[in-house]
Amino acid sequence: MNSRLFNASCFALIATAMTFAVRAKIELVFNNDYGLTLEQIGIAFGPAFYGFTLAMIIGGFLVDLFGMKKIMNLAIIGHVTGIVLTLFARDFGMLFTGTLLIGIGNGMVEAACNPLIATLYPNEKTKMLNRFHVWFPGGVLIGSILAYLIVDLMGMSWMILVGTLFIPVIIYIYLFWGQKFPATERVSSGVSYSDMLKACFVNPLFWFISFCMLLTASTELATTQRISSLLEETVSNPILVLAFINGIMMVGRLFAGDIVHRLSITKMLFFSAIFSCLGLIWLSSATGATSFLAAAVFAVGVCYFWPTMLSFVAEKIPSSGALGLSLLGGLGMFSVAIVLWAMGFVMDMDTSGSDTLYRMALLPAILIVLFGVRLLFEMKQSKAD
Repeated sequence: MNSRLFNASCFALIATAMTFAVRAKIELVFNNDYGLTLEQIGIAFGPAFYGFTLAMIIGGFLVDLFGMKKIMNLAIIGHVTGIVLTLFARDFGMLFTGTLLIGIGNGMVEAACNPLIATLYPNEKTKMLNRFHVWFPGGVLIGSILAYLIVDLMGMSWMILVGTLFIPVIIYIYLFWGQKFPATERVSSGVSYSDMLKACFVNPLFWFISFCMLLTASTELATTQRISSLLEETVSNPILVLAFINGIMMVGRLFAGDIVHRLSITKMLFFSAIFSCLGLIWLSSATGATSFLAAAVFAVGVCYFWPTMLSFVAEKIPSSGALGLSLLGGLGMFSVAIVLWAMGFVMDMDTSGSDTLYRMALLPAILIVLFGVRLLFEMKQSKAD
């Protein structure tokens, strides 16, 4: 049962991630062919993130009460209806609504599958959460390659590209069909609902990691979501850079278990912030083939951000349960929605993509300080013990 549920979760995450690559590709289609400004597109793409946020937070509160299976059923509804609406989108309203429903579907996937993985593998949370999240960059990589092949190489309609999203959705529906879901780890371990709420809303460490999540998520996802407009002046085909970044991330997350044995979770986050900052600064000035080298540094940096942030909560604040994981992911996605709008607003004011990338480097620069302070605190605490 464990392997089938894990594989089904991976295909659900592939579907989630492919939507990011598809949106990155159709951004300029709606800008050039349907007359939407970059700011409007940023607003229309925003629901993918705050719809995600809403779904994760609501799902986080409800997953213990109604079970992970019912939350996954909501994910299916969001994905199917959202993809259909996006296929017929020709204006701001339809694009916004379709993106919102897909965002809700994506959020429900994370709300159900993160605690499912933590429950299935209680002694290997960091390793298996990273292996599960291999398929986020994996899905973006698949979507990016399909975008290049379908739209750029074969000259087919963007609607064909959007239609490919049904493939992983159908697969994960089939794999989940008829399966029995376990109770969440919080329920099975006997932690009370009130203790879970205290761990999320009273614990200073949870507030700290939540603030950091605002910055880590935006560094990774806002940058890659707008890769087409950010690199259109310096790279001939930005979607290939997106594929390259996510290929590196996929490999990195696959071997995260070995790395976490050598480094602590906080050290992983600290070094991730350093590489992310350096990568963005280099990417802001790189052109042509050099952009791929800069993108590689950036990819190494953001590779472990999302799953390791979740692992931080699962390992260090286990009583926060499914709600803690959902709140963290939801806050991250909410921050991306705001940053996407801000990036579009700035670029509409004739600011180049390179300048915008350079400004984005401020986010991981702040994280270097925050994770550095946390690391020093943990080292001092370790010596005291």
